[in-house]
Amino acid sequence: MPTNANNAELHHLDEVIAQLDSIVVGKSNELKLAFATLLAGGHLLLEDIPGVGKTTLARSLAATIGLNWNRVQFTSDLLPADVIGISIFDVHEQTFKFHQGPIFTSLLLADELNRAPPKTQSALLEAMEESQVTADGNTYPLNNPFFVIATQNPLEQLGVYPLPESQLDRFMVSIELGYPDSNSEREILAGTDRRDLLDATLPVMTTDDLLYWQAKAKQIHTAPAVLDYVQRLLAATREMAINGKCRTGLSPRAGLSLLSMCRAWALLHGREMVLPDDVQSVFPSVASHRIAGSLRKGLPLINELLTSVEVS
Repeated sequence: MPTNANNAELHHLDEVIAQLDSIVVGKSNELKLAFATLLAGGHLLLEDIPGVGKTTLARSLAATIGLNWNRVQFTSDLLPADVIGISIFDVHEQTFKFHQGPIFTSLLLADELNRAPPKTQSALLEAMEESQVTADGNTYPLNNPFFVIATQNPLEQLGVYPLPESQLDRFMVSIELGYPDSNSEREILAGTDRRDLLDATLPVMTTDDLLYWQAKAKQIHTAPAVLDYVQRLLAATREMAINGKCRTGLSPRAGLSLLSMCRAWALLHGREMVLPDDVQSVFPSVASHRIAGSLRKGLPLINELLTSVEVS
């Protein structure tokens, strides 16, 4: 169990969750998953209809942690250079100069990512995997931390391009916010406008604090028995894919993402080691979009896996 000193440190994380809860009401579990994704050094995919708070969640994280952020509205005519940047010829110096695009930030909100064509979507692949971009043969490092929150409209809506498996696999976690419950919706309707709340929000954590907690999350212990359980889950998804029940099984990268999320989830709950309960808590959000293309389609399969695969 954590020491008293560690408990005092963890109060810092509780402040972040409390402030997020005050802005995005009635979605505590989803907010914890989003924050855990950031602690785990991953990227987040929000799948939902417009108007349920996806952009508010992204802005809340940026404001609460004090991160610089940019928003890109992905459309059918958006080009990769609109995201990464472009080289422009400088007449005075007689040379090309690279002008950074909006991707050069700590938190990038890629709004309605699946409305852009695949070529533009792929502009994020190198950035999300290696925290760098390449333009005109030159490589440019991105901020540390670098965190992508992308929103995706339901695939049944018009004008969307399904994200390919390679893109989906770059997102550590996928979550849905859904409609608020009755009490939460009443609080939203009767309370202060969320935009005014965001404008008045002050950071309760710095970038250095975040880097510290990301390092702490990596130190959370994972016992061999938990690793065995994770391997059984990975194998079960691959068997499911062979039998044609899902699009693809989980890759080794997905397994690493799952373990990173488990460690971050354990840290948020004040534990120094990962429990099987942590695996089961984060597994749906880590695995569903990878095996079925979307969280909603994958959840029934994930529930089947969690009930059929033995914990020990």
